Amino acid sequence: MKTRRDEYCEKTRGQKLDLPLGEGYEVEVECDWYNKVIRRRELDLLIRHIGKPTPKRLDLRQAVAQKFGVDLSRVYVRSLRTEYGWGVTHAEVHIYDDPERARSFEPLYIRVRNATPEELEEMQKRGELQ
Repeated sequence: MKTRRDEYCEKTRGQKLDLPLGEGYEVEVECDWYNKVIRRRELDLLIRHIGKPTPKRLDLRQAVAQKFGVDLSRVYVRSLRTEYGWGVTHAEVHIYDDPERARSFEPLYIRVRNATPEELEEMQKRGELQ
């Protein structure tokens, strides 16, 4: 049985996404879904980078924030899974409606992985890091 998310993903699958990752990186949407309950946009992306390294998490985060015109603090790269020897990476990215919502839903380890040095310093001031 297909869910509403599956049906919507079928509509968005295969669309090209022009992310500023540099030459040699091609991004295709596998699923673009807005989760109304959590108030976030959920992107499943397929990144082709034959002969190039896997994109860095921060670079992908900044590219998505720039492409969608949102603040960096609202974008989180949940996972990057690269297929060995293929030059293909599957990425899961969440774009929240506001940063407070992101802090309440994203686990600490995801927020730390995505943090810039400034964000890490801010997290330390808030007492989130030991």
